[in-house]
Amino acid sequence: MTLHQAVTLAVAISALPTLVWLSFVSAPYGRHGRSGWGPTLGPRAGWILMECPAVVGFLAFFVTGARAAQLAPVLMATIWLWHYVYRTFIFPFRLRSNRRIPLGIALTGFGFNLANAYTNARQLSGIGDYGSWLLDPRFGSGLVLFLIGWGINQHADHVLLRLRNPGEAGYRIPEGGLYRWVTCPNYLGEMIEWLGWAILTWSGPGLAFFLFTTANLLPRARTHHAWYRGTFPEYPGGRRALIPRVL
Repeated sequence: MTLHQAVTLAVAISALPTLVWLSFVSAPYGRHGRSGWGPTLGPRAGWILMECPAVVGFLAFFVTGARAAQLAPVLMATIWLWHYVYRTFIFPFRLRSNRRIPLGIALTGFGFNLANAYTNARQLSGIGDYGSWLLDPRFGSGLVLFLIGWGINQHADHVLLRLRNPGEAGYRIPEGGLYRWVTCPNYLGEMIEWLGWAILTWSGPGLAFFLFTTANLLPRARTHHAWYRGTFPEYPGGRRALIPRVL
């Protein structure tokens, strides 16, 4: 088994223990932050540390591939970076929360993103053959899904970021958009994004990433939902955690 295959398999397999663990233990950051998890970082520094391999590492792995100059790999890399440049270097500075992130959580995120960047970048520019891929319906349908998910994610984040005025630290019930039906449309949007990515790349690394994203965000959404219902007695009873009328 090659290193690329081994890391891809490790990412896919890690989805199951991640799902089980997060179903019982809420990750200690954001509104679920609590003491006892070691040294911490400020929210912006912690976020950038977690996410930076998805930009810097991805680029470093991508440019070493033999197909790095071909049109389809370059376009798919641009799609990846469109998400992660914003998520790494812009989104943290829009945050209005001062809740600190445990260093261990940030380093765990760093390690995952490094492995994930490696498998996906190598797939695009070194291992996959995407010569005429832009005409394949899997690329087109996957791209449409990715853009739909991205739009949902961006709108949901925009609603959350506008809930607080500068200097405010409390929480409010978000309203509008898909918040009419679910507590975490931002997570739903991200899951749709990476399902689209798995389809448009039609690859093991893309599928592994989608599986891990689902395993990570599904229990987090349920934890958020329970927190809102316990914190706000007036929280809308018809909302679900992640999928309208289902979950």
